[in-house]
Amino acid sequence: MTDKPLPTGFELLEIDPAYRADPYARLAELRERCPVRLDPAFNQYVLTRYEDVKAIVNDRTLLRHPREADPNSMFHRFIDQRPEPNDGESILFMDDPDHARVRVPLTKVFYKRAGKMRGDVEAIVREVLDDLGARRSFDIINDFGIPIPILVIAKVLGVEKERLREFREWSEGVILGLHIGRSPEQTVQMLAAQKSLREYFLAAMDERRRRPKDDLITDLVQIQADGAELSDAEICINASALLVGGNLTTTDLIGNGVYALLNNPGELDKLKADPKLASNAVEEILRFESPISLTSRVASREMEVGGCPVHKTQPLMTYLRAANRDPEVFADPDRFDITRKHVAHVAFGGGAHICIGAPLARMEAQVALPMLFERYPNLHLAKQDFVWRSMPGFRGLERLVVEA
Repeated sequence: MTDKPLPTGFELLEIDPAYRADPYARLAELRERCPVRLDPAFNQYVLTRYEDVKAIVNDRTLLRHPREADPNSMFHRFIDQRPEPNDGESILFMDDPDHARVRVPLTKVFYKRAGKMRGDVEAIVREVLDDLGARRSFDIINDFGIPIPILVIAKVLGVEKERLREFREWSEGVILGLHIGRSPEQTVQMLAAQKSLREYFLAAMDERRRRPKDDLITDLVQIQADGAELSDAEICINASALLVGGNLTTTDLIGNGVYALLNNPGELDKLKADPKLASNAVEEILRFESPISLTSRVASREMEVGGCPVHKTQPLMTYLRAANRDPEVFADPDRFDITRKHVAHVAFGGGAHICIGAPLARMEAQVALPMLFERYPNLHLAKQDFVWRSMPGFRGLERLVVEA
């Protein structure tokens, strides 16, 4: 038994330098000592055990929107960071019936289009690798991990190639809406990015109504015309969400995967010997170094979680990366093993709010990683300091310099 205070508040977010460098020690301490805990700093529950996390993310009776949360909780503060009513609402924070009304038709057309993207993804990865030319040293994040997802999601949406740099900048700005510690300058960046994306997509939707194309924006305005109950504002903000989520987190998935494989050469050798292991390798990367740290729900009733009473309106913060390294579920959880016997991780959340972009993200990583190591069989890490980004709730390296 120890009297050492449990980590709390910002000590469990990437804002904290020690947590950012190694979140797993603090999460393991919480999971062992108090797996369901009311965090006194943020007035919301922190869940770190796989069994509890999986149950909560899959419970469709719970709520998602910050306005439903206790006004004294940190999660409630996200109300101030949601769009104005006339800007629509992202499915990320919608509750039923509106969530189902918007997500069901969006998922149908997005999955159909993403399912046809394998050949395009292969061509895009090949193009990015070709652009590296004869370089013997490059940054996996900026030169490989960033271009692939944005080229892929731009292809899905029908974004012009000449706009891709702007879209990356806008994505970086919009995602600051999830940064509870952002600066005034970052708020200005966020608002400008939101405005730019909204204006772009509204104009693109008008254009597709006049001249349809083979892209997701056309799909969305067509299902709207066919009777789907989607407003222009809802199409616009959810197209923006697909763009943002589709490139930033997939960049981290690819970057985290390269980092894990290069740090575990025995596992990399297995992948090189049998590229068919790519699917299993990507699942292990998602478990071992999840790009998303946490997700949330709000209690819709009086309930009990892990033996702890939870009152209606109290937020439940589920730490996905803690659940994915729970030794009660994953044998030797801190070991990276691409042939690990499959146990369903929770890197994409679950239930009604499971990540809509999961199939496309998986495909991109399954294609990108084998092709990278086929092109550069002797790839290794350059000497460098490994710096993880400070964006709360996300896990990804700022740079990852490699040598061929």
